[in-house]
Amino acid sequence: MKKLLKIIGIIILIVAVGGAGFASFIAIRGVPKYEVNVPQVPDVKVTPERVERGAKMAAMLCQHCHMDGSKNALTGKHMLEIPEFGVINSRNITNDPEYGIGKWTDSELIYFIRTGINPFTGQYVPPYMPKLIHLADEDMNSIIAYLRSDRPEVQAVKSELSPCEPSFLTKFLSFVAFKPFEYPKAPIPLPDTTNKVEWGKYLTLYQLECYTCHSKSFEKMNMLEPEKSLGFFGGGNPIGTADGSKIFSRNLTPDEETGIGRWSEEQFMNAVRFGIVPKGPALRPPMAPFVQLTDSELSAIYAYMQTVPKISNKVDRGI
Repeated sequence: MKKLLKIIGIIILIVAVGGAGFASFIAIRGVPKYEVNVPQVPDVKVTPERVERGAKMAAMLCQHCHMDGSKNALTGKHMLEIPEFGVINSRNITNDPEYGIGKWTDSELIYFIRTGINPFTGQYVPPYMPKLIHLADEDMNSIIAYLRSDRPEVQAVKSELSPCEPSFLTKFLSFVAFKPFEYPKAPIPLPDTTNKVEWGKYLTLYQLECYTCHSKSFEKMNMLEPEKSLGFFGGGNPIGTADGSKIFSRNLTPDEETGIGRWSEEQFMNAVRFGIVPKGPALRPPMAPFVQLTDSELSAIYAYMQTVPKISNKVDRGI
């Protein structure tokens, strides 16, 4: 018996030492780097139509994280909303050649946005930066056209924030769960807008990525196959706000008691566009009003959300 206990003790000690060594390795090495393989694609033709469409998407996807209100430019800011990921500062994405993306080619920008791999350093950017892996090529081209445009918020500004300081959790998950995505092997077409549910699915999952906040947790989301995210659209994800407080994301499944199953299409539109909900207080940051969405787009999103599997999850909005 004593011999058995001794063996068990040795095994526990080995596991503990090994675990401590692995933790030290992760803490020291940090977020992994990967081989860079930027595909050469034709430079994006900047047209007024693309710039307008790109500006609309950027207002919903990029500006919340990259807009510095004091400069009225996309020079980056300190992200208070995600303290669990560490000290995170979004980068300057103006056209400044030194501190921004002025020297990046269109191919490099698209590669970075699709995969999450910095084309110059190979550094992987964890999920606090979305990877638009399913975004249609034309929508991607519109975002690039906007970033290359003469819009005032993307004009060159010499400004740089300190490097990010990822938490141990971020480093650990970047080794075991968060990985770069493969660059698409085939063209990605725009959705069929005559199919309201499919159009709504594209807008909700692939363009706006609403599930990332409204599923169970950022750690358990599945960006490659969003529907496999834990608690898909069931809410309850604790999200930080600019004032340091936190709020649980709302259940958006069509559950009648705890979700939005009793909301009419008009009520859903008012919530997304203006932050007005049928019952309870108005929506508040970090949920931004998406005033840019058209009636047709909101109708398509509503149609898709009615097809999401119901989850009974009563969410207390505050912490």
